Order: sequence, then structure tokens, then C-alpha cells
Amino acid sequence: MSKGERPKIVLCDLDGVVWLAHHPIPGSVEAIARLRNSGIRVLFVTNNSFSLLSDHESALAAIGIEASGDVISSAMSAAVPLRAGQRVLVCGGKGLVESLSKKGIEVIVAYEQPGAKGPFDAVVVGLHKQFSYDVLNDAQRAVRNGALLIGSNEDSTYPTPEGPTPGGGAVLAAIATAADTTPIVTGKPHQVMADLVRSMCGDVEGTQMFMIGDRPSTDGVFARILGCRFGLVLTGVSASEERVDWDLREGDVVGADLSAIVDQILDMQ
Repeated sequence: MSKGERPKIVLCDLDGVVWLAHHPIPGSVEAIARLRNSGIRVLFVTNNSFSLLSDHESALAAIGIEASGDVISSAMSAAVPLRAGQRVLVCGGKGLVESLSKKGIEVIVAYEQPGAKGPFDAVVVGLHKQFSYDVLNDAQRAVRNGALLIGSNEDSTYPTPEGPTPGGGAVLAAIATAADTTPIVTGKPHQVMADLVRSMCGDVEGTQMFMIGDRPSTDGVFARILGCRFGLVLTGVSASEERVDWDLREGDVVGADLSAIVDQILDMQ
């Protein structure tokens, strides 16, 4: 496998790569520092739509990683298909509320206003622990009455130190099933998120980027869409190399953790 040239930008997933439930994975903080000290820009690309952008940045700062302006979340991508003035039912966290509100969208949070009357232009879904049968019913009714169903991501699970827990994709699947529709998904690995990343990378081409993640079906496919190389860590969803069913291409690498991937990146010329 050809290692190729060092990337100009590394795109790094957070959950399962840098941390688990905001507890840093050993060596990850130092690995980010080593990339930056070598002149490589690091952007954090996460499907976590629950948290505020400032919360992402503050949590990274708390473990020693400065990330102001360097986080791209699926909450940001979920606002892209919508426009100011539209009325949206949100089945998700405060990150979605923030992103949609910034765009001038009227936001109604399903679990805060049960039984809210339509019409709605869209139902936007992400991970949230307040999901209930009433939220499911309100969401599917809005979609059946003409609202667009948008998912910030379709990750079925979310990695934690205790093992996987249900992710935003599980919530989205329930609503899509009840409404008998196919949602628009905006986060990794979909095109909306890829366009957001490109907009933050200036004139850097996809071939000059490198995506690091723990989920081949999300992060690996996202790398393909961007046209960049992929580094798979085994600290999150992919717990062991034996379980990885992924077609590695020239320039892709696998490592036990983020530090091991960074070792291989820095070994490139």
C-alpha cells in the first residue's frame, strides 16, 4: 500500500476517535498536537447534532485541544436544505435548535410542546434522550401531512465507555417507519456534509485531505465522497481489526487508535 504524501488537512471524527463520552482516549490529545505541530490543519467533523457548537469547542478545550472555529457538526448540515421563515418540528437536541434558529427558522421542539399544531415545513431529527411515543406520533403526523423528514445522521449507535447506545439513526428510523417515508440525511457520509467540509477547506483538494474515523460505513464512505484517504481507528464502533469489513484502498490505513494513525500520517513524505 502506497503511503502517499502528507495531507494538508486531517478531518477527525470525535466520538470513538478523540474521546468516549468526553473522556479522552489515551494518546489522542497528544496525537492532535503532533499533527498541528507538523503544520497539518485539523478539523473535527462529527455526526453529533445534540451539542451546541460552543459545547463541542469547550469540551475539546477542557481536554487540552483548542478547536475554536474548527468543528463541523451534523447539526450545521441539517439546516442546509431549509430556508429562513420555515416552520420546523425538531426531534433532537439543542445543537439542532441552535443551527436552525441561526438560519431564521421557526423551531418547535417536539418534546417541549407535545401535540403542537402544524403545518410544518420539515421534521428534523437527531439524537435525544427525550424521545417517546408522543414525540414519534407528532413527528409521523407532521410528515404524513406534508413535512419533509430530515435526519442529521443515520448512525444507529453511539459509542460510550460502557459500549454502544442507540444513536440518532435509531430515532430517525422509527419516525421514517411510522411515517412510511424515506428521509433526507445530511450528516456524514452524505453530500451535504461533504460540501460543508469543502467550504471550510478553501482551495485544498480532496486528495490533500485525510479522514480519520471509527465507522467504515460512515467515515470511510465519507472519505470516498470527498476523494480523500481514510484512517480507521479501532477504539470506537470497530472494536477489533478482525471485525472490520472494509475495502481498503491505496493510501488507507488501520490503527489501534488515533495515535497509531497519526504515526502513519507523519511517516508520509
